[in-house]
Amino acid sequence: MEATRCAWVNQDPLYIAYHDEEWGKPLYDDGKLFELLMLEGMQAGLSWYTILKKREHYRQVFDGFDPQQIVHYDEAKIEALMQDTGIIRNRLKINAIINNAAVFQQICREEGSFADYLWSFAGGAPVINEWTSISEVPAVTPQSDQMSKALKKKGMKFVGSTICYAFMQASGMVDDHTTDCFCHNT
Repeated sequence: MEATRCAWVNQDPLYIAYHDEEWGKPLYDDGKLFELLMLEGMQAGLSWYTILKKREHYRQVFDGFDPQQIVHYDEAKIEALMQDTGIIRNRLKINAIINNAAVFQQICREEGSFADYLWSFAGGAPVINEWTSISEVPAVTPQSDQMSKALKKKGMKFVGSTICYAFMQASGMVDDHTTDCFCHNT
């Protein structure tokens, strides 16, 4: 018998693996959190599935999402990215990643850790929700509103409340696996 998963998962093995092995699992690594937040920003107006299929290529062309390298991207690099069909070729989104790399560095200097700073919006530990249906899962919460407002105040782009909540779900700050899903509260 096949395991019951959240209703949003399709039959693509890539998506199944993402759901089963990554989504909702607590993530505390600064660099991985930066990558995930940037990819969530790339999702704006699109589906996560679209971004997930392009994730490996994003990692390749954005130097493993290393902020120390990204902050030095020049116009030639931006133009090369704009010509790359393996990513979402949106200048505002590309520029946002470059901008956000500098803000990431600033947050690390000021707060000591990007992870600690972001996890503070979830109270420092995963919030376990008890949704029985995908229709109950909110798009935003007061915590994602606070995270979005704080990140925007620091200068980050493409960090609206919906993006921040999707990020909180994906990074395990909240467990929004529905109660019938085998990953719920694991």
